[in-house]
Amino acid sequence: MKNKEILQQALAARKEEIFGYQINIDNYRLAIPLAEADPELKEFSDQLKSLLASEILEQKKAAVILKVLQIQLGE
Repeated sequence: MKNKEILQQALAARKEEIFGYQINIDNYRLAIPLAEADPELKEFSDQLKSLLASEILEQKKAAVILKVLQIQLGE
C-alpha cells in the first residue's frame, strides 16, 4: 500500500472518529438537563458531565491529527 493511500484511509477514519465524538457530545448535552430534573439521578448527571468534558477533549485531539493528515495530503 502506498503512503498516500494509507494517509487517505487514516483521514477517513479520523473523520469518522470525530463524528462519533460529536454524536456522544450531542447526546450528553441533551441528557444532562433531563437527568438534572430528577434528584435521584444526581450521580448520573455528574457522570454525564464528566463524559461530556472527556468527549470534547478527545474530539479536539482527533481534530489536531485530522489537520496533520490533511496537511500531509495537501488538502
